[in-house]
Amino acid sequence: MIDETHSIRARGMMATIKAQGAEMCSLKDQDGLEFIWQAGPAWPRHAPLLFPIVGRLANDELRHRGKTYRMTQHGFARDSRFAWAERGESRCTLVLGDSEPTRALYPFAFRLTATYTLDDAGLDLALTIANTGAETLPASLGGHPAFNWPLQPGLSKASYALTFAEEESSPVCRLDKGLLRAATEPSPVRGTVLPLSESLFTDDAIIFECINSNSVRYAAGQGVSSGPWLKMSWRGFRELGVWSRPSGAPFLCIEPWRGYASPAGFDGEFSDKPGLMHIAAGAERQLSFRIEVGSS
Repeated sequence: MIDETHSIRARGMMATIKAQGAEMCSLKDQDGLEFIWQAGPAWPRHAPLLFPIVGRLANDELRHRGKTYRMTQHGFARDSRFAWAERGESRCTLVLGDSEPTRALYPFAFRLTATYTLDDAGLDLALTIANTGAETLPASLGGHPAFNWPLQPGLSKASYALTFAEEESSPVCRLDKGLLRAATEPSPVRGTVLPLSESLFTDDAIIFECINSNSVRYAAGQGVSSGPWLKMSWRGFRELGVWSRPSGAPFLCIEPWRGYASPAGFDGEFSDKPGLMHIAAGAERQLSFRIEVGSS
């Protein structure tokens, strides 16, 4: 089991990453407070990486050059074992490359590298997709970190809110049976603030397809004078998903995405699916996000 996880530390903070899925399974501050959802019956994951798709394809089918491949929701990276490339005190790197099993699902050559770096204020995750093949690489990539909700035991979930760096008045997208609905909905954000409640997620995730902000703060408000908070910022990601189960599950997912589920009715070649990156042969694409934590 020692080889399956690695913990990185910086001035009292600690994060633990698993080789399986290159998934962060713990992030604790200097006081030992856990910010990451510790999995459970409500949702058995912590913070999976979504690759080579974000969301779902129609009928879970990827079509390429006359062949059909089975590709289930969010892709295979979250269920694949990455190889350790670096395991340091405050930094680690994991790598997943194409193989016979991946090519049976996704007929493209690639290398996905995930580097976690911890400092005294938070955690950086740098993600690089390299096209190691001879044809254009169509792909999506996303983070799916789940944070405890509430962050502080004893507080109500409804006392929490997301505060965006910019106003988010553009309509949001929703899902129907995992596929992107054609019709949008008015933004639930009031200026820069999204008050949180379980009812927000009755129709699955809230998808900001046209996100203005590059950061969001998650904290209690509404008369709560102090407590733990976190801030997520991102680079290279164009969309943002916010999700929880509407059944009382004590977690909130804040998900930077580069891509999204197939639009309802789309039935074409995978390379033509809206939202994809198209990475030229020999090129690479870099994306990253940062999680800062603190208490006020």
